[in-house]
Amino acid sequence: MTATIETHLFAAPSGGVPNNPHLPLLVYRGVLDEAERSAAALRRLAGARGWHGFWQGGVYPFHHFHADAHEALGVIAGRARVQFGGQGGAKVELAAGDAVLVPAGVGHCALWGSPDFACVGFYPPGAEPDLARGEAPPGDALARVAAVPLPATDPLFGEDGPLVRLWRARVSPA
Repeated sequence: MTATIETHLFAAPSGGVPNNPHLPLLVYRGVLDEAERSAAALRRLAGARGWHGFWQGGVYPFHHFHADAHEALGVIAGRARVQFGGQGGAKVELAAGDAVLVPAGVGHCALWGSPDFACVGFYPPGAEPDLARGEAPPGDALARVAAVPLPATDPLFGEDGPLVRLWRARVSPA
């Protein structure tokens, strides 16, 4: 399994979404091969690394975020355009085989999806995700986002995956 990684850092709040000043959104391009593009396959792969809370569907069509958990999305079918980072954020095209690691606090909203678009979402060990709409000032959300621990493993690549390397480099002192 290989992937091309795109990073997007949303350091400032946008439209009621706190975002995350320390951790970049990670987009893994073409990481899931044909055999891995199912809910069962992703459950086995990420579940073996302790990730949990699996669900299958689409991305909500309104700006929302999780202040208490990071979230992983694996695209198993179709295409979609998702805006990350709130109303002023990046519009990212996703296709079957892509995966996204969304840091706690980073807003996401489906702008468009093909009729067959489907993704699987899941969360790091110990995480209990909340759901907050990006409609009002986030209040204590930034403090809650800052308190979310880094996952010990990348859900797709394990202990030395891009999530671990790139996120740990952003928060570890030099």
